Amino acid sequence: MQAANANAAPADTTDYVTVFVGETMFGLTIDRVHDVFVPAGITPVPLAPREIVGLLNLRGRVVTALCLRRRLSLPDRASGAAQMAIGLEQAGETFALIVDGVGEVLKLGAETHEPVPINLDPRWRDLSLGVHRLDGRLLVILDVDALLAFGDAQRDAKVA
Repeated sequence: MQAANANAAPADTTDYVTVFVGETMFGLTIDRVHDVFVPAGITPVPLAPREIVGLLNLRGRVVTALCLRRRLSLPDRASGAAQMAIGLEQAGETFALIVDGVGEVLKLGAETHEPVPINLDPRWRDLSLGVHRLDGRLLVILDVDALLAFGDAQRDAKVA
């Protein structure tokens, strides 16, 4: 019996970096994540969309800081609360996704993956690729392309 298991092909898995907004756990595919850091020195940008909290310097690069709470239409975090940032790349531009916390990297297989639930808040549904049910917790997988789409790019993503 062990020989049969040893010869079985490994199941397809995907690695996710887990992040938290409040008690909710989200997943970002690890191949989209370039950095994890504590954001500092964020400079506000006048007339920017509400989700963009400003610009910051990350090792000599100007990075657009985007608040995941605001992108998901959630209330702002309490003043002075801890925050972390995830460095993401999109079309040659670097973004810092501001989150409440960063968890671990999870390797998950297709057996726990489910499509986006129909009862998921519509504001989240368009930004999600699906969910994984994990020991009483739900991991919402974020669509990085949709998350970082603004203005015309956001409208084009919904049409496609």
